[in-house]
Amino acid sequence: MRALICGYYGEHNLGDDALLAVLLDQLPANCLPVVTAHDQALVRKQFGVETTDRRRLGAVLAALGRCQALVLGGGSLLQDSTSFQSLLYYGALMLAARVRGQPVILWGQGLGPLRRRRSRALVRGLLPLATAISWRDAASAGQARAWGVEAPVGSDPVWALSAQRWSGHGGPIVLCFRPVHQLSGAAWSPYLQALEHLALAADREVLWLPFHQDQDRGLLASLLRQGLVGEALARRSRELLVQTPAQAMEAFRQAGLVLAMRLHGLILAALAGSPCAALSYDPKVAAAAAGIGCPCQELEAPPPESLQATWATALDTPPDSSGIAALQRDSQVHRGVLAALDV
Repeated sequence: MRALICGYYGEHNLGDDALLAVLLDQLPANCLPVVTAHDQALVRKQFGVETTDRRRLGAVLAALGRCQALVLGGGSLLQDSTSFQSLLYYGALMLAARVRGQPVILWGQGLGPLRRRRSRALVRGLLPLATAISWRDAASAGQARAWGVEAPVGSDPVWALSAQRWSGHGGPIVLCFRPVHQLSGAAWSPYLQALEHLALAADREVLWLPFHQDQDRGLLASLLRQGLVGEALARRSRELLVQTPAQAMEAFRQAGLVLAMRLHGLILAALAGSPCAALSYDPKVAAAAAGIGCPCQELEAPPPESLQATWATALDTPPDSSGIAALQRDSQVHRGVLAALDV
């Protein structure tokens, strides 16, 4: 069986690359994937799979015509925060697959945000088209249940990756920071000052790791141009470019602390056994931090004066492995929904 694997792949986002790695690993042995991707050459090189251009709906529909199943893989694809057109794109694929009699699987999905009334009406109509569903969080499962759709819920699929042994005592502070609307201009200052004081007190290098190459790369340079990075922090800082989730995990494994805004940056850091602290721009980040018991600062709230002390306490102190192990077990829910492809 050939399955069209549809998601936000080939967009230079290590989190989506990690989702794809897990999904490909969980596919039944008889299933041949065709992956929608923007940077098709990158995805073919990293994963050795056939691809089609995810930004051309006609090409994707043509690829679907050569397949026998559709899998919407990971992340939150049924949402309208990107645009209503994005939601229409995935809805069109689901409808086209069902018209052809193909199974439609929603694998490890988040549901929403759905800010428009028409978006909620559309998704409520689309969900019954799915042959099998697994949700990555309880809130998504609860919303679907309110619309009469029952499906299992697990942790984020990326938790299914293998855990590693941490070796970063005394290592650098690694940042998975991203531009967010909550931090504009001087709003960065309290966080950068706390970071500077921590790096000086602990005598640590600070590595800025762009998790999404197109969005995060150059953030350090931008903050320097705005005069927001103190002299001492600037001297200790450099950007660290990695190409794959495995390379990111290796950097985390050798870190004394990972400060993460990116959800999958936090998950990969925890799987690498690294000490972690989160800065939450979205409830999904706060939920992941709670799951592993690491400190979390909500960016909607003013940063406390104790922020540096909180990060200093987390430094060189790995998270509780029992929480991580539980999240890894919960992630196995998603493997089960792919059984519909084992024919």
